[in-house]
Amino acid sequence: MAIKNNGKGHQADGAPRCIALVGPFGSGKTSLLEALLARTDKVARQGTVADGNTVGDAAPEARAHCMSVELNIADATYLDDRFIFVDCPGSVEFLSEMDGALSGADLAIVVAEDDERKVPALQLILKALEARAIPRVLFLNKIDKSTRRVRDVLSVLQPASAVPLVLRQIPIWEDNQATGFIDLALERAHVYHEKEPSTRIDMCDADRTREHEARFTMLEHLADHDDDLMEALLEDIAPDRDQVFADLVNEMRDGLICPVFFGAAEHGNGVSRLLKALRHEVPGVDLLAGRVLGQRNRNALQVIKTLHTQHGGKLSIARVLDGQVSDGDSLFLNGEREVKVSGLFSIFGQQATKIATAGKGALVALGRMEDVGTGDLLCFDAEALSSLYLAEARPPVLATAISAAQRKDEVRLSSALVKLAEEDPSLTISQNQTTAETLLAGQGEMHLRVAQERLAGKYGLDISVYAPRVPYAETIRSGTKIRRRHKKQSGGHGQFGDVALEIGPLPRGEGVQFTDTISGGVVPKQYIPSVKDGVLEALGRGPLGFPVVDVSICLTDGSYHSVDSSDQAFKMAGILAIREGLPECKPVLLEPIQKVVIACPSDATARVNAIVSARRGQLLGFDARPDWPGWDEVQALMPEAEIGDLIVELRSATAGVASYTAEFDHLAELSGKAAELALQRSGKQQAA
Repeated sequence: MAIKNNGKGHQADGAPRCIALVGPFGSGKTSLLEALLARTDKVARQGTVADGNTVGDAAPEARAHCMSVELNIADATYLDDRFIFVDCPGSVEFLSEMDGALSGADLAIVVAEDDERKVPALQLILKALEARAIPRVLFLNKIDKSTRRVRDVLSVLQPASAVPLVLRQIPIWEDNQATGFIDLALERAHVYHEKEPSTRIDMCDADRTREHEARFTMLEHLADHDDDLMEALLEDIAPDRDQVFADLVNEMRDGLICPVFFGAAEHGNGVSRLLKALRHEVPGVDLLAGRVLGQRNRNALQVIKTLHTQHGGKLSIARVLDGQVSDGDSLFLNGEREVKVSGLFSIFGQQATKIATAGKGALVALGRMEDVGTGDLLCFDAEALSSLYLAEARPPVLATAISAAQRKDEVRLSSALVKLAEEDPSLTISQNQTTAETLLAGQGEMHLRVAQERLAGKYGLDISVYAPRVPYAETIRSGTKIRRRHKKQSGGHGQFGDVALEIGPLPRGEGVQFTDTISGGVVPKQYIPSVKDGVLEALGRGPLGFPVVDVSICLTDGSYHSVDSSDQAFKMAGILAIREGLPECKPVLLEPIQKVVIACPSDATARVNAIVSARRGQLLGFDARPDWPGWDEVQALMPEAEIGDLIVELRSATAGVASYTAEFDHLAELSGKAAELALQRSGKQQAA
């Protein structure tokens, strides 16, 4: 992101309103942003995603994959009203970006299209808006490509929404093409012009009849929450137009309805009408501040995104809920610890422009707030506050092991991974202590690919990625008694340790138990802990090459030398006894079994069940997903070895929307051909 300095303050006649553009992947959000910027003369010419010349999706990864992979921010002014648009990725793998944007949004424009395959993805997005009480309107895009009546399209989309989708317009058709629209609130007809504002025309009799029917349906929805309007409709009295508009605005803001507009963003159709609706109907930042802070002091900023730029350092994108922030101000992180603003910027696409101040409603970037993270609240006063409505972190569904290709880059890689996780909280970095691997986990195949591309392109790192090793274990089926002596003479004091051990199996899940029955001082008490250390070290890698669990070790006898015995000698004796004794105890491989809960559309449940069974999974059953009409939750026990790329197959079977959670349940014996294959794979991975 390039940083410029124009030396000017953040000027506004009124508080700008922040609007999130959300919707399923490929629905046209970036094209709509471009159309909005062109219609408000913010850009001289409307770009296209195909040509790679849009304000949004300008990051190298977005250009390479022709899709949004992060938030894109742009501001515009329409008839003296200021707006900040935040274009959010639509892929389920990048929805955490939307979660952050909603923390600072006054309203969401849900961009959808006539494609029933995308209804489950639309439901994912609408559920997030409903859970956080974000006012919303739906923009039915690509009306020029639709082959069905708008009301039929709405009947397909309606199951995705918990509240009625209420048409605000109907199209004017000519030769099966939408050439214009009729506004149901104003009862006026307009005709489209390519990338120009529409013009008003007179309605023909047929269109007027259609308008009356559609308007009455709209009024019926409004009357569900307005008794006076219901009475007027029952008595066949024309309702007051101002009251109709008031109902449309209030019921939308209260989350009782979702108004529906339509158009074709690539052609600029429907954009002016949408802008007029935004101008009159989007709530101000006070409504957002009330949701965040209630009746408390609202002089605060909500952080919605963290960025690490190559030349400007760390930037915290934040919405000013109230008050005015200036470069150099001291703020209080969550109302407690003091932090200082070191640079203040406005954001437009990939450009960050230095400014002096920003007021209520602004969306700004704060420089070098090292201790500040996405979701934090920055207050002007030292008062203990915290954001009330942050979305829960989305659990990872795919992981890869990652390492620096060159040893000298290990520290740089570690630092870069921390920055990636700061920018994107849905990426998790962890260390698997059993396999000694660094794991990068995220929301899917593309999500991890983009992260790897950023490591290479942004941070100049050469990395190696590979499938994580499965943390197999091993145990024993029988016991043995063994005695081993460690004796070494090399001049001066030698080494002498002698131990007798009883090794036996324990029930699954009991771990490792070490006891002793030493009497008469045959092994002095001070050496017994050393024997235990040696035993535990040897159990770290059993005969099959994995940690040994569920065994009991009892030190029963031994001997010592008054001069040559030492802690190290008895530790080595314990190691030798375990290494030579375990192969006599019928070792067996154990694989980790995970409890998996898969969320999927109901029409895909049978396919999901088949996928689970094909991966050696044990189906435990399925039930309706609570509060998710048309969705199921499938529960199963699955070997961890079969879960690695499970999400790829699940997404393929569910139009890209399935997800799952998994947690360790137990270790199970693995024998026969499956065990042989596991040992072969593990041997190859360790050799690599």
